[in-house]
Amino acid sequence: MQLSDIDYHLPAELIAQVPIEPRDSARLLVDQGSDAPRDAIVRDLPQFLRDGDVLVVNDTKVVPARLHLSRSSGGAVEVLLLEPLDDSHQTWEALLRPGRKMKPGEVLHSADGSEFVVVRGRGVKGDTFRIEFVHPNPNALIDRYGEMPLPPYISQRLDDSNRYQTVYARAAKSAAAPTAGLHFTPELLGKIREMGIPTVSVELVVGLDTFAPVTVDDPRQHVIHSESYHVPSETLAMVQSARRVVAVGTTATRALESVGATGQASGRTNLFITRGFSFQHVDVLLTNFHMPRTTLLLMIDAFVGERWRRLYEHAVEQHYRFLSFGDAMLLKRSRS
Repeated sequence: MQLSDIDYHLPAELIAQVPIEPRDSARLLVDQGSDAPRDAIVRDLPQFLRDGDVLVVNDTKVVPARLHLSRSSGGAVEVLLLEPLDDSHQTWEALLRPGRKMKPGEVLHSADGSEFVVVRGRGVKGDTFRIEFVHPNPNALIDRYGEMPLPPYISQRLDDSNRYQTVYARAAKSAAAPTAGLHFTPELLGKIREMGIPTVSVELVVGLDTFAPVTVDDPRQHVIHSESYHVPSETLAMVQSARRVVAVGTTATRALESVGATGQASGRTNLFITRGFSFQHVDVLLTNFHMPRTTLLLMIDAFVGERWRRLYEHAVEQHYRFLSFGDAMLLKRSRS
């Protein structure tokens, strides 16, 4: 493969800056295999589901992970929480900007001068740090002082932070939203349940590496970092008995396929899905449109093959909204 295999022109004006209201009024591009794609709306999703389907969502919740702190010298530091390293959320892996001169033991302060976190050392990734909250209730501090970690391509302020959460989000652990799930409303989920199609959940803690651009000449040589995942036994049983598994988002797909690849229902996964990958569980994928040159687009390429390019060209021509707050597409896995 070459980097050009997962590249395309994305006009800046198609990058959605705000979420659409209501959630399920976003457009839905329906993949029809060799036939021309169909234009629909997310609330039309039930008509594309079948008896025997199981809908799988990632119910992770986004942490208000961006903190604006300062060093003892007065210099500003932005802390971006990536993943909790203990059950109490006292210690985190985080990005610190600027972090070049940060030393273990350094204390970072809030705007009122209070001690906030202590830098404990380098993290497991070369550019990250381990930090520990001083306060015994770190979740309260994060909720009070944190901001939603919107992607850098979104320049407008988000008035309602809940719009960067799915309606079924549970445990706050992720540094980014599983954005395909942002399109669902309680009413849409209710209609799907009324059809007899169960909705089950997995958890994959979304890290920023998921969205990191691929820069190496051969995309398959990109280094992908690990993320924590858990697939409950009841979910796995439903998936294994389903006629079709409809995954909501690349993160739900990655969790399910990590079980297929490792046989482990939970743990950490560095599964890198590229061309030639043998999908064990997911048959249909509901996903947003992704940035060029990313591992997410590599997964789409593996899922539908070269057809992704025709779908994206159609979306650009028809002025679909792209990326986190954009529209969605419903993909059928290529059997070739």
